[in-house]
Amino acid sequence: MDFERWRLQPLHKVSRGHNDDYARKGSQLTAAEAILNAVHDRLVFGRRVRVLSEALAKQLPPNAKVLDVGTGDGSIAALIMEQRPDVAIEGVDVFLRAKTRIPVTTFDGRQLPFFNNAFDCVMFVDVLHHTSDPAFLVREAARVASHAVLIKDHLLEGLLAGPTLRLMDWVGNRGHKVALLYHYLPRARWNEIFEEADLRIDLWIHRLALYPLPAGWVFDRRLHFVARLIKHSIDRRGRC
Repeated sequence: MDFERWRLQPLHKVSRGHNDDYARKGSQLTAAEAILNAVHDRLVFGRRVRVLSEALAKQLPPNAKVLDVGTGDGSIAALIMEQRPDVAIEGVDVFLRAKTRIPVTTFDGRQLPFFNNAFDCVMFVDVLHHTSDPAFLVREAARVASHAVLIKDHLLEGLLAGPTLRLMDWVGNRGHKVALLYHYLPRARWNEIFEEADLRIDLWIHRLALYPLPAGWVFDRRLHFVARLIKHSIDRRGRC
């Protein structure tokens, strides 16, 4: 697929010193951060990538062009395309990693550098809680997507949800220099954000089994969700 015909020039080329919203805070890992990454990768990362790629792959329409916002190295997007060879995904992020598994464009962390309706679907995978204004990015996704928006994120609901989510975030992201804003939202606020973006919930999944038992009893619960959102303007077309 020729992505160039869908892409505008990036509005802001991000440098290594940039730190807007979910940008990384530096490039050099300490020994402790390297150990933290190794432990997390061994115990959590592989299962998480597999489970999320399987869950998201099922929600994409045939032959979809997809934008993955905050793609990182593109691992989840690449696994989705292995399961769905009819789907083409490119990424956008505030920081371009040395090696990526899909094409990645840099942006300023807010305005997506693409035309209106440039993609069939836009997805966020554990990105929005790293931003200071998730509502703005969801509206941007609704602008760029012609049919639907897919979101995997967290719910700030349940016993000790805040501390549990912060712990998961710190373990999973501290070693990658990701800015940790811990901006978790309850279901009611997510609903407001979707409505403001002229999106309605078409599918909501809150049981993902990202962690094996007994860890799942603490870290899964209803703290995670995948939502497929349909634009009201195309609500009756039934494509995504």
